[in-house]
Amino acid sequence: MQGKHSRVSREWRLVLPAAFRASIPVLLGYTTLGLAFGLTLVAAGLPWWLSPVMAVFIFAGAAQFMAIGLMQSGAGLFEIALLTLLMNGRHAVYGLSLLGPFRDAGKWKPYLIFGLTDETYGLLTTVKPPANVDETKFFGAITALNQSYWVLGCTVGSIIGSALSLDTTGLDFALTALFIVLLVEQIRAVRRFEPYLAAVFACIVALFVSPRNFLLLSLALATGVLALLRGKIEQRDKPRRDEDGDAQESAGVRRTDRGGET
Repeated sequence: MQGKHSRVSREWRLVLPAAFRASIPVLLGYTTLGLAFGLTLVAAGLPWWLSPVMAVFIFAGAAQFMAIGLMQSGAGLFEIALLTLLMNGRHAVYGLSLLGPFRDAGKWKPYLIFGLTDETYGLLTTVKPPANVDETKFFGAITALNQSYWVLGCTVGSIIGSALSLDTTGLDFALTALFIVLLVEQIRAVRRFEPYLAAVFACIVALFVSPRNFLLLSLALATGVLALLRGKIEQRDKPRRDEDGDAQESAGVRRTDRGGET
């Protein structure tokens, strides 16, 4: 039992530093954005403790900012829930693309699904776990760290907001700034032009067709365009995957040969 506990501890000592390094961009963004949310919530006349409670049980930046305005206007629980569902409908697309990586997640799966934010999705689809690190635990550590950053920012922001009188105009732009940072990281990691052209095309069309339903329409259009281009993208990537597989096989043969010599 003690040996098993020691082995698990050693594994987490590898997982946590790797996950922390990968999540540093989100740390900077979530603490700043959470601080802005906490200040905005208190400035709207809501109790400070509502900020950390929402960060723990809702964990959705844009939806939490939207909820402040809805609660101020006296919206009902059903209306808030429906609008939140529509706003976060894009997460269904995220989930579909992670069916493979989450297939063997076991007890981690419910939390990985709950904690799947835009920023966490950006990391899980671009950052690979180091060698000898379990992928599921690596994903779980990234998700938990990201939420801890959000909870910290929201809590500190609401406490400061309840103690001081501050002008919160423009603080919600921190969410947009964080998306820009993650987009840059995504472009550096995913060197294909099709997804970005599809996104630009979908945004332009949605902006002119239905600005009120911009998010849902742009997501639907971008997904449709990428579905049409899927065969072409996979066909172009096949030689690259074959080369990577041959390289890994050659490396395995070399390791076997060295093992035989010793």
